Amino acid sequence: MDKVLAKAKTLALTLAGLAGAGVAVAAWGNAELRNFELKTQTLPLLEPGTLRGKKEFRLLHISDLHMIPGQETKKAWVSALDSLNPDLVVNTGDNLSDKKAVPDTLRALGPLLDRPGMFIFGTNDYWAPKPVNPFGYLLGKKRPVSHIDLPWESMRAAFIERGWQDATHKRLEFQVGSVRLAAAGVDDPHHDLDKYDLIAGAPNQDADLSLALLHAPEPRVLKKFADDGYQLSLSGHTHGGQLCLPGGHAIVTNCNIDRKRANGLHKFENMWMHVSNGLGTSKFVPFRIFCRPSATLLKITEKPS
Repeated sequence: MDKVLAKAKTLALTLAGLAGAGVAVAAWGNAELRNFELKTQTLPLLEPGTLRGKKEFRLLHISDLHMIPGQETKKAWVSALDSLNPDLVVNTGDNLSDKKAVPDTLRALGPLLDRPGMFIFGTNDYWAPKPVNPFGYLLGKKRPVSHIDLPWESMRAAFIERGWQDATHKRLEFQVGSVRLAAAGVDDPHHDLDKYDLIAGAPNQDADLSLALLHAPEPRVLKKFADDGYQLSLSGHTHGGQLCLPGGHAIVTNCNIDRKRANGLHKFENMWMHVSNGLGTSKFVPFRIFCRPSATLLKITEKPS
């Protein structure tokens, strides 16, 4: 009987220890939501002379705000990104995580909306998030959307009123400083909202820089952009893995891109691709493990002479 009691006590202590460790990890993962990082990358994509003596073209890539009312630290940090003096801001979607979050989203983006910018949306702009089965998430199972409508129309109208351009199923051509841009975007391919045929074809050959925008880095769409000759794709959606192994190694990507390209700058065939870690999470999974929220400043420079 004494041995049985001893084993029961040992098991109880072990379970209590595991529960305590789980609570500690969850608390740490939740605290990481407010430890924002700015990442920087340099890409020599421009022909010599394009910048006319300027050092670089500064492209600020933001994604996956997943804004909830009251996230004051996030609002302040995102607004302060304006001090980087970006030449162009690109927002690759999933701005909302709550029906009442549009005002806070606009406050967070604040001064960035006064700069040249483009955007596309993800499904968490159109429909609210819903509770997640953690086992299904870790197994990489695709989740259906909630079909609980979010007020994306008013957010889109505010973006456009402030001067940002909607790149959804559009080919855009415009100039920022001395750099002539050609860009095209699709709606969220993770839920098959993309219609690439509407934008198919090579970007204008007179452009200095060609950009492809898609919320989720789905390889089937990336390949179409790469085949058409775009230089750089910009996407988010993966949250960099969100719940990662030490070193930021993703366990799942929540789409069909491989885990090694779940975040950061990589090559996809002959095209560069940048996948943002994102700045938020679903309100139902408020944790980040070894994967802090971030925005990225891409410094586009001239190629060596």
